[in-house]
Amino acid sequence: MEFEGAEDFGGVPDEFQRLWTPHRLVYIQEGTQPQDCPFCAGPGMPDEKALIVHRGETAFALLNLYPYNSGHILICPYRHIATYDQATPEEVAEIGSLTQQAMTTLKLVSGAHGFNIGMNQGAVAGAGIAAHLHQHVVPRWNNDSNFLPIIAKTKALPRLLGEVRDELAKHWPK
Repeated sequence: MEFEGAEDFGGVPDEFQRLWTPHRLVYIQEGTQPQDCPFCAGPGMPDEKALIVHRGETAFALLNLYPYNSGHILICPYRHIATYDQATPEEVAEIGSLTQQAMTTLKLVSGAHGFNIGMNQGAVAGAGIAAHLHQHVVPRWNNDSNFLPIIAKTKALPRLLGEVRDELAKHWPK
């Protein structure tokens, strides 16, 4: 028997669209315990596995596992602190410097036209991981919005996280 297309296989058609996201499999398979902090665990892993793009003295940059756009970077201090007012002057300075470096690198690598930059302080403010301070650097492009986020509550990401991490790490300012 020769198969021509998907209609030749079992299954019942439904109204759902499928968006394949193989980079999320590691999160499903390995998961984290509720008490684990992924931003504390990350620096103890290889950069590729933790999606770390750059390591500084007091802070580091890594890709968001659930990005809003391709190249969505998080800047985190190594210390486990919850809010910006708990950061030392050295951490504040390096978080700022790494944010500038992230912007420069994203412009170079992906031609970003603009950025959303910010910190959600506390769960009530929308922080997904409220216990560990992190700043979002989200690249934006002219015409990067489409109907998927609004209608389907879905973001289409054109590149896999590992590819993006490798490219950003390669071009990060020395």
